[in-house]
Amino acid sequence: MSRVDILGVQFDALTLDEAVSVAESLPRGSRVVTPNPEIVMAARSDPELMEIVNCSGLVTVDGIGIIYAAKLLGRKLPGRVTGIGLVTALFERLASRGGTVYLFGAKPGVAEQAAEKIAAEFPGISVVGTHDGYFSDDSEIIKDINRRRPDLLLVCLGAPKQEKWMGSRSGVVDAGLMIGLGGVLDVYAGNVKRAPKLFQKLGIEWLYRTVTQPSRLKRNIKLPGFLFVALRERCKGNK
Repeated sequence: MSRVDILGVQFDALTLDEAVSVAESLPRGSRVVTPNPEIVMAARSDPELMEIVNCSGLVTVDGIGIIYAAKLLGRKLPGRVTGIGLVTALFERLASRGGTVYLFGAKPGVAEQAAEKIAAEFPGISVVGTHDGYFSDDSEIIKDINRRRPDLLLVCLGAPKQEKWMGSRSGVVDAGLMIGLGGVLDVYAGNVKRAPKLFQKLGIEWLYRTVTQPSRLKRNIKLPGFLFVALRERCKGNK
């Protein structure tokens, strides 16, 4: 499995099907991260975050900006493997064999709503536990997860909190696979709509989400800065 360096973050150069196969083959307790440009920029100024991301079992491309940066740097990535695309494919695999899932994160009540929708959409999956993302001490949450030993643990605390939580709890949390997924529980709960298929195909989900969620504008305006850094790195390499 080859990795491609994009501004310090080592991305796995995989298609969605390949990423699913890799995820299923990882040792129990492994973690999956799905960096977008915002996470890459945060990692560049946070060595702890960079190490957690790059030492993860699977690092997928979540964000069209990563693809643009790869092109600027002259590096090849097969395409995006978004967090929600990956977890949906994993749900389908788990449903076929009666797998178990634990949902951790989002506002109170959201994980429970998402659990109902997931169970209805993927018959065969057992959502064995839920907990919101509001806590000061996670010891009881970890105990609950470990009692249930889920095949898949969705950690939806927002970046970089979720990545740092997974990194610091590796070897402590008893789950088949941990995956950091930001606002995915709100999507499954029905509180946030995914972009129409055309937007997804064109890789401009970020535009749809900015229009429908203006609060994301502050985050998305960082994309030009990210691409500028990639262009600067390319120019350095050409000297």
